[in-house]
Amino acid sequence: MQNDPPVFPVGDFVSLADVDNDMRRAWIVDLAQLPSQLRQAVAGLSESQLDTKYRHWTIRQIVHHIADSHVNSYIRFKWTLTESTPTIKAYDENLWSDLPESRIGSITPSLQLLDGLHARWCQLLETLPPASYERAFVHPATRATVTLNSALAYYAWHGRHHTGQILWLRDARRV
Repeated sequence: MQNDPPVFPVGDFVSLADVDNDMRRAWIVDLAQLPSQLRQAVAGLSESQLDTKYRHWTIRQIVHHIADSHVNSYIRFKWTLTESTPTIKAYDENLWSDLPESRIGSITPSLQLLDGLHARWCQLLETLPPASYERAFVHPATRATVTLNSALAYYAWHGRHHTGQILWLRDARRV
């Protein structure tokens, strides 16, 4: 199909070895702004428009996925700050996005969840000293050790990535 949606509409995630306070502050701002940016991206969409697919998931599923994913990340941050290199709990995002509430449920609760979650998450992030971002968790599926610096960078990108998918549909497909 011509004009297929790009895999990464805002570009690939790039992991950085050296992270400074300015970069962390910028990522925290990204997280703080995500709920309102996502709301703007879905503003005015009808129920049928929310069911427009971007590659494998509908806009509705993308909104619910962001909420699911960011709740899990917030908990992972808390575990990492309170335990010594914990092995986090993984989940299958595709199975979660295929649950009925993700396929057909209103996006309003997920948008509301993101409002409170991101306010709380950013409050936590803004209180951490730089050394806390060097703490790490282990992902059980990959066995990778992930620092909070890397997780913060990833989730700032993750929100932009999925909001970018919705904006791409609105622009390219006139959704």
